[in-house]
Amino acid sequence: MKAYYWESHHGNFGDDLNLWLWDALLPGFRDVHPEVLLVGVGTVLNPVLLPAGQKKLVIGSGYGYGTPPDVADAAEWDVRAVRGPLTAAKLGISADKAITDPAVMIADMPEFRNLPKIHRKTFIPHWESAEFGMWNAVCEPVGLTYLDPRGEAKSVIRHIAQSELIIAESMHGAILADAFRVPWVAVSSSRSINNFKWNDWAASVGTTYEPRYVPVSTRAEAVAKRSRFWGISFDGQQPAHEAVPEPHSGEVITRTPSRTGLRGMAKQLLAAPSVLALWQASRAEPRLSPIEVLDERKERFRTMLEEIRSDYF
Repeated sequence: MKAYYWESHHGNFGDDLNLWLWDALLPGFRDVHPEVLLVGVGTVLNPVLLPAGQKKLVIGSGYGYGTPPDVADAAEWDVRAVRGPLTAAKLGISADKAITDPAVMIADMPEFRNLPKIHRKTFIPHWESAEFGMWNAVCEPVGLTYLDPRGEAKSVIRHIAQSELIIAESMHGAILADAFRVPWVAVSSSRSINNFKWNDWAASVGTTYEPRYVPVSTRAEAVAKRSRFWGISFDGQQPAHEAVPEPHSGEVITRTPSRTGLRGMAKQLLAAPSVLALWQASRAEPRLSPIEVLDERKERFRTMLEEIRSDYF
């Protein structure tokens, strides 16, 4: 069996955790049924992404883009669980299969348990914001530690677990925070963001998604998101060179608040609306799903994994 995940050129810890998560949840899965594709964490239930004519075992994936796949053919689809009730409805399957995102199980892994709190407040943006924005500079005057979602997945997850509060534009930043019982506040730097996947997960654990709007931090980010920056609208018609992504090494990037030079202060001045909105978000009332709901979903997930072991191993 081979695990499928969406491999991005920029890196995204929420997708990359598929590289090792299933070895922990289903030890030995790689040695059985080579013809089966394990479809796990990610918004990947789309016929454009998944190969036709191959058996797919779906464990907690979500729908969110394009046309939902027809999963009626049992010879090609074995859907054991999806991210939430919205995905289940889109696929036309039983609501009983809407368990939750598999990433919640990471909190029970021994290497992530009982970690000391070393970060007070952490901001983790969406990967697109990290690539085109200057959120590390925005975080400094707000008093937030910046966490790049493009970093190595285990390092990013460990940082989330060791934080006292998470400000999350990254959905899996919020999912992992909630799983580790770290209070979180959702934010969004794009009014046109696809809220479906967030609402899908939130409904699965009995909470709600009500993001606070934070303006984009740079002109390049506005171009990439077809947004506004200092009152100017960028509708995607700007030349491609207007949006140059920030280089990324592939290593986890964290930056704690520090003293800023003149150049950094100038950038922060241009990003003043972002600074103010993020400051307000960092002082908003955070959320946590009800622990009894989360525990019940995790128990259902364990039961489902046992059924898969019985059927495939």
